[in-house]
Amino acid sequence: MRSNSYTLGFTASVTIVLGFLLSLAASALKEQQDLNVQIDKKKNILRSLDFAPSEESPWTPETVQTIFDDYISSIVLDPNGTIVSNTTADDIQDGAALHPVFIKTMNGVVDGYAIPISGKGLWSTLYGYFAVESDGATAKGITFYKHGETPGLGGEVEKPWFQNNYKGKRFIDGDGNLIGIQSIKGAVDASDDEAYHKVDGISGATMTTKGLNQFLLDDLKIYEPFFQRIRAGERVN
Repeated sequence: MRSNSYTLGFTASVTIVLGFLLSLAASALKEQQDLNVQIDKKKNILRSLDFAPSEESPWTPETVQTIFDDYISSIVLDPNGTIVSNTTADDIQDGAALHPVFIKTMNGVVDGYAIPISGKGLWSTLYGYFAVESDGATAKGITFYKHGETPGLGGEVEKPWFQNNYKGKRFIDGDGNLIGIQSIKGAVDASDDEAYHKVDGISGATMTTKGLNQFLLDDLKIYEPFFQRIRAGERVN
């Protein structure tokens, strides 16, 4: 009959070996998981800038990377909205007070800018991208790649029907003041003088859209010095 010490030793050995194998698996998977997160972010940047997959050209990780490399470049702004020389979004370290701008260029002409947005909804922090037309004043698109809002309610922020409402809306008033874009309760009245910066809301998701309205405005404030220069005709690419 084997002793208790043998049983304990055997159990400890198995535990150590299994722990080691799990650690190796986790390390190997983390690299792939990190890659998947980066590809998902790039998909959202592309979608916000009016790229889309098709049946003829579905998006694989390889095609997403190719499209991104061909059409998207990036610059980095300091807290004052000044472009940081010789720096791209890939150079930003966690915690740095720097802000990336992703630039879509088609045939040598700028066709839009995308900026990261994030903030509190009802249950979670929402993360996404907001794209701006080359005029520096009109929404080109909005997407979300991560959130924990309620499916069918606040979770509708990720649906095309809601995101498409933002296209063509202006976040600057007639005097050039930043006013953001507001998701309202119910449908927008086309005859409303303020309709140019309002979008149809999500039924039953007042707190989610209220949070979105606020953090979108807050993030646009960060980038406003940059977009002011764009509206003044400055070239950045």
